[in-house]
Amino acid sequence: MRVLAVDHGEKRIGLAVSDETATIAVPLKVINHMSRAIDAAQVADLAAQNDVSLIVVGQSFDEDGNPNPAGRRAARFAAELKNQTSLPVELWDESLSTHDARSARIELGASRKKRAGHHDAFAAVVILQSYLETRRGFDSPSTAIQPAQLPTENPKP
Repeated sequence: MRVLAVDHGEKRIGLAVSDETATIAVPLKVINHMSRAIDAAQVADLAAQNDVSLIVVGQSFDEDGNPNPAGRRAARFAAELKNQTSLPVELWDESLSTHDARSARIELGASRKKRAGHHDAFAAVVILQSYLETRRGFDSPSTAIQPAQLPTENPKP
């Protein structure tokens, strides 16, 4: 079962995909934000092209555990994505995914020049790897967000 992860940002959307065994996450692509509907259609198309069975969308939270503005945008995007595909779509806690992606690139010895730029696809890898490891039982607390938390309508931002 292949899984696609989405790191939804205001300007760019990072994507990562798992291998067939849902063990390893690798960067797939970064797409530029156009509109929620167009972005969702692109992600749904990439999901079909990569033969995935599930899409995981990263969602961020504030200190009180409530979705922050970016997290609410991600939830609206996930709801639109559900309208564009028959695949299951799950929200997943993406707390610090961009920071973790940046730190991992430093630990791997990437030069400052190579680290410059966007971390969107690598943040999607962090989100997906967290999801995959939790599903395999490596982490005890589940950071999955219940489907009932997805917005039922698609309000405009």
